Amino acid sequence: MEDVLEVYTRPYDERFPQICMDESGKQLIVDKLEGLPMQPGQPERYDYSYEQGPMLNLFLACEPLAGKRVVKVTEQKTSKDWAFFMQEIIDVHYPNAEKIVLVMDTLATHSPAAFYHAFPPAEARRLAAKLEIHHPPLHGSWLDMAEIEFAALARQCLSRRIATVTALEHQVRCWQEQRNAAATTINWRFTTVDARIKLNRLYPSLESNAAHSDPKNVANKV
Repeated sequence: MEDVLEVYTRPYDERFPQICMDESGKQLIVDKLEGLPMQPGQPERYDYSYEQGPMLNLFLACEPLAGKRVVKVTEQKTSKDWAFFMQEIIDVHYPNAEKIVLVMDTLATHSPAAFYHAFPPAEARRLAAKLEIHHPPLHGSWLDMAEIEFAALARQCLSRRIATVTALEHQVRCWQEQRNAAATTINWRFTTVDARIKLNRLYPSLESNAAHSDPKNVANKV
């Protein structure tokens, strides 16, 4: 946890952009009956019945200090899908970065090893060398600021019924462009000092450790 919190204290440096990455899903929903368009004095209406479509995956990478985010819709969420998404982040969105400081979870498909599943060894090594990876602890996914962006995306864009992949990609692209144009940043205020106070129960107890290491306690147990 403190490793990730230390990353968040680093000042902005375009040579070493701080990127938070995560993934989520969106199920397509198809209306069984065509809705009624909005009219004067009458809101848009749609029937309650619907059909469930496929579940799609969304990769999201954000740079909180610069107010930049990239979202990509994929049909699957395999290690190769992650590898191709990160290649785009590295080569298209941050081609001049010396190294990308990446905060992401420990999902098995989110690993530099995925590059070797998708690319020749030399290319895989090049991409892996571009990343300085930091993982939040188990049950600490809330430390990944990409979750804040996903919450905004879900609230502002994905809360409605979306029927097709094309429509989903369009909605996500518009949301991304508008939010990037506004350069919406994240003001992260939870620090290591806060963690040591508020999450004290998660830290090892020095008294407990001393008790376990005391020879008298060992003798008593024997």
